[in-house]
Amino acid sequence: MEKDKLFLISAINEAFKNIELDGGIGLSEANAIDDYKDQQFRDECKKNDEKQNWNTIPSSALNKYNCSLSFFDAKGMKFHLPAFMISEIKGEYRFGMSFALTNLSDYSKSQFILLTQKQRETVKLFLEYLSEHPEYVFEKPEIKTAIENYWAV
Repeated sequence: MEKDKLFLISAINEAFKNIELDGGIGLSEANAIDDYKDQQFRDECKKNDEKQNWNTIPSSALNKYNCSLSFFDAKGMKFHLPAFMISEIKGEYRFGMSFALTNLSDYSKSQFILLTQKQRETVKLFLEYLSEHPEYVFEKPEIKTAIENYWAV
């Protein structure tokens, strides 16, 4: 299992290397959107959000702003998704990732539109990993359906 974790982390790092936020919605900015904060507050959050290297975002920040997954635009999702996945693999993310990747409404699909084929394949590998994890035994049917109907395409 440890070898699988290391392989998957390496695959995520490779698939998402050199990705920058590129004007997308940042971590604390997305949280501000969730909290219905005004534009001035959101702009202040945006100034302080990581924009260059998703690998530097600590798991503590991902946990603090866990609802942000629901409020990223496509650029924000592409930038932050690898950090969330790696945090989950390491057992540091306390909220679980399956819902964000399997509850596939039109809106959530729009968040993944900028992912390359390689990145989508990496997400599929991640979901396959989750489906074998004991903590996700009850989510296994949804994970399998999402893989077959969206991520395997």
